[in-house]
Amino acid sequence: MDAVQAANSGHPGLPMGAADIATVLFTKFLKIDPRQPDWPDRDRFVLSAGHGSMLLYSLHYLMGFEDMTLDEIKNFRQLGSRTAGHPEYGHAAGIETTTGPLGQGLATSVGMALAERMLNSRFGDDLVNHYTYVLASDGDLMEGISHEAISLAGHLKLSKLIVLYDDNDISIDGPLNLAESGDALGRFEAAGWFAERIDGHDPDAIEAAISAAQTLDKPTLIACKTTIGYGAPNKQGTSGVHGAPLGDEEISLTREALGWTSEPFDIPSDILDSWRMAGLKHVSERKAWQERLDAQDSEVSNRFTRVVSGDLPTRLEKAVQEYKQSLAENPSKLATRKSSEDALKAIVPTVPEMIGGSADLTGSNNTRTPEQEAVSADNYGGSFIHYGIREFGMAAAMNGMALHGGFIPYSGTFLVFSDYSRPALRLAALMEQRVIHVLTHDSIGLGEDGPTHQPVEHLAALRAIPNLLTLRPADATETLECWQIALEQSRTPSAMALTRQGLPAVRLEYSEKNLSAKGAYELASADGDALVTLLATGSEVHLAVEAKQQLEAENIGTRVISMPCFELFDKQKSSYRDDVLGNTPVRIAIEAAIRQGWDAYLRPGDGFIGMESFGASAPAERLFEHFGITVDTIVKNAKDRLDT
Repeated sequence: MDAVQAANSGHPGLPMGAADIATVLFTKFLKIDPRQPDWPDRDRFVLSAGHGSMLLYSLHYLMGFEDMTLDEIKNFRQLGSRTAGHPEYGHAAGIETTTGPLGQGLATSVGMALAERMLNSRFGDDLVNHYTYVLASDGDLMEGISHEAISLAGHLKLSKLIVLYDDNDISIDGPLNLAESGDALGRFEAAGWFAERIDGHDPDAIEAAISAAQTLDKPTLIACKTTIGYGAPNKQGTSGVHGAPLGDEEISLTREALGWTSEPFDIPSDILDSWRMAGLKHVSERKAWQERLDAQDSEVSNRFTRVVSGDLPTRLEKAVQEYKQSLAENPSKLATRKSSEDALKAIVPTVPEMIGGSADLTGSNNTRTPEQEAVSADNYGGSFIHYGIREFGMAAAMNGMALHGGFIPYSGTFLVFSDYSRPALRLAALMEQRVIHVLTHDSIGLGEDGPTHQPVEHLAALRAIPNLLTLRPADATETLECWQIALEQSRTPSAMALTRQGLPAVRLEYSEKNLSAKGAYELASADGDALVTLLATGSEVHLAVEAKQQLEAENIGTRVISMPCFELFDKQKSSYRDDVLGNTPVRIAIEAAIRQGWDAYLRPGDGFIGMESFGASAPAERLFEHFGITVDTIVKNAKDRLDT
């Protein structure tokens, strides 16, 4: 109450209503060590109802997390504080994931629980044996992503996932029945969960329910019937306590009703001592775990430490170079989705912590290699996940796997469906997590499926997300280089836009150096004085190369710049960017997408050849002709500009 009042902003209702749930969970069950909050075998706690952030911050102060001081509590929601309005991963120890967008915390926890089971299958109970607990709200369960998440969790029988549902029947607009009349417990049970309802203010009932959940072979939902804003005489049980400070008068009355006589931010020593003792409860377990890790064979302990820390194996570089040499020696015409599959065949055996997947498009996304077994409730030792048609849930689960540690998740869907997973992609970028999204069928080049499936604005939309690499390779060699780039980004997610249609090789000579790593490079220089510079990505690079050949035949010196990643190019020194872009009289960008984003590299009067509308249903070759994305168009555009 006091922190929200001091900030004059926040959500006191959930922290007050869920305090009994949190007290039992943190003091009786949650296996953590506040002095070593990144202990790999700790239990994970996800406050999916992130608007109730002051509950988490208060718990961390009481439990003894060193970086969560009273000053941080007092500076709730202020610039530079660790106590942001919603829990932000990386701002303070013990915050397992960024939450706030409702439903995503719950869905992310599914990835954490799955990662625990998968890591357990590889290293056993001695090193990996912990729970994932979630505190969720009515809003979390109403969001569509929750349906995807609970369905996947039930299918995979993630028995170490326990969701505590703050069942208070209140949303911002008022009583929940204004918009909801469904059976929440029935929905979870239908998805393969155990679900029960208890009194959320009865500590014994809460303890018994969690204890029982730990014995089951399926995930558990415990609906804890609570009163929002519990203790506030005039506002408890109403929407008025959900998202606004109580006010001095109501706070005074609440203190009286609860028998609380201490001043604001003053915690009596006996109470604080009891909480701090609870914070030390699992120190011995953490030390015993460390002894078990130290006692492991050196190969096992080193491998465990490496994958949990996120370091790549040293043998990856050799595998990349060997495969790159073979590509130069045997160039072929391949769709970049197929080139990606071939690259994965070379890479995955050297990086076994890579976990593939697809949203029911495995044969189209080419994200599964021959040795990858499917993950199932009977085989957590697999390395490929059938996510089903759940793009948003898939992306959030990948975030959870990355946050948990031990794996590098990648998965596939069509580029046009990145809209479905965009909120989780945004959180991955915000949290600086290495997740890799393979997004195939990346333009009108997918052909007959038509405009509903042809992405025209999606590259621009992805490029608009800070700290996300959007990679669009031109051939097999660039695809391999883009995979290497994505894997080496320890704090950045990547989206790889790949073609359905076959593309000729444009990189015909072996280069040990990753030319794509700077985002753009000169693929082909002019034979003489350069008059034209052609900038292109992906499937349009070979069009630029062919246009160069025609222009050069007419003594028009032409350069071709391949730009697989705008974001990496933007990070280069201005001298490099200037050298790559050059200063020829004519500069033209070519991409089978909308122009948005390209003007950063185009001068006033420069040209763009791409899309200005949605696509159409026809064979790919016919569509490129229809929309004027052809070699002839490029050549004519260049010559016309030279003549003006």
